[in-house]
Amino acid sequence: MTVLPAPLVQLAAALGRLPGIGPRSAERLSLHLVQADKQFVEHLAAVLVGARTSVGPCQTCGALTEAQPCGICADPNRDGSVLCIVERPVDILGFEKSRSFKGRYHVLGGKLSPTQGVGPEDLRIAELERRISGEGVNEIILALGSDVEGDATSHYLARRLRAVGLKVTRLAQGLPVGSGLEYADELTLGRALEGRREMSPG
Repeated sequence: MTVLPAPLVQLAAALGRLPGIGPRSAERLSLHLVQADKQFVEHLAAVLVGARTSVGPCQTCGALTEAQPCGICADPNRDGSVLCIVERPVDILGFEKSRSFKGRYHVLGGKLSPTQGVGPEDLRIAELERRISGEGVNEIILALGSDVEGDATSHYLARRLRAVGLKVTRLAQGLPVGSGLEYADELTLGRALEGRREMSPG
C-alpha cells in the first residue's frame, strides 16, 4: 500500500507522462506542488490551460503560434524562396536561436516509418507542395534528423521535389547521428545550415 495520498499519486502519474520526467522526478515535483503557495499553484494551472488554449500550429507552416499566420510567415523580410523542412515545431527554435537562416519553414509533422504505419499521406507533404506552387519557392532545405527514418524521408522528398525542378539541399553532416535536431546546439545548426549540400539523385 502506498504511503502517498491518492491525489498525490495521480498528480505524480500525470507529471510522469511529461518528456524527461521519470518516476522519482514526478514524485518530487508532485510533493513540491502540493506544499507550494496556493496562489502559485493556481497561477501555474491557469498559465498551463491558457497556453494550451491559445497556442496552436500555424496554418501555413505548422510552427507553434498564438496568431495566424505565425510571425515568421508574416515577416516580409524573410526570404520566401527558401523553405527549410523540419520534422516538428520544436526544431525551428534551434535555427531561430542560431540567427543563421532568413528563409521560411515547413513542419512535416513526423517522418516516414513503414513499421509504424506512417506514410507520405500522414505527413504535411501535400501542404508543402501547395506552398511551393503558390509562394515562388526555388530551394528546399531538408533539415531532418540523421536516423534511418530521417534519411528515408529526406531521400523520398528529394526525389519527389526534384521532379518539379526545385533545388533540394540537405544540412551538412556534423549533426548528432541517430538523433533529432533538438540535441544540436545553435552553433552546430548554424554551421550545418551554411554547409548544406545539394542531394544527389538516387
